[in-house]
Amino acid sequence: MAEPPLYHVTFLRHGESVGNLENRFQGHADFPLTETGRAQVRALVERWQAEGRSFDRAFSSPLLRARETAEIICTALNIPLEMDSNWMEINNGLLAGLSEEEAAQSVPLPAVFTPYTHTGRTGESRWEVYLRAGRNLQKLVDYPPGRTLVVAHGGILNMALYAILGIPAQIAHSGARFTFHNTTFATLSYEPENHIWRLLHFDNRPQWKED
Repeated sequence: MAEPPLYHVTFLRHGESVGNLENRFQGHADFPLTETGRAQVRALVERWQAEGRSFDRAFSSPLLRARETAEIICTALNIPLEMDSNWMEINNGLLAGLSEEEAAQSVPLPAVFTPYTHTGRTGESRWEVYLRAGRNLQKLVDYPPGRTLVVAHGGILNMALYAILGIPAQIAHSGARFTFHNTTFATLSYEPENHIWRLLHFDNRPQWKED
């Protein structure tokens, strides 16, 4: 009996960025990778090459930290790459690029951050990001079954996993949260004939070693 057709999806967060290093709110602020971030990505490439991991297609947020991560991987593994702005990080409005100290002075967080609260006053709500993640999933399964890599950001990837696992958008800092450290990836499969998603692997181990 033939195996049912499957989608294999890997969600990957970018390597360390300048914004990560400086502990800034990133959102749409366009920070490049650090040298450490590039080393993390190269180490991940080496690991995937050793494992024989391959992909039919890749999508990336066009923000520099994700784009550079995706380009390093896709060049090394010979994967067709498409930039897709729907995989950009949450638009965090006036918080973009600020340090925590700067944000506390100019854009203090509300006492209760509901799913409908606009991030950084002028940005997206968590509900809007959740809906965007759902549209992204629709696009993935509109392709024929195969192996897809998505290179993006912690916020949008959390919302994608929420949508897959049936978790509603949460009040900030409550409920389930998937910690995507730099170059953490999640591997899932989807069986369309029976509408079965499986979270196969969530990897938080460091992907590189300092010299």
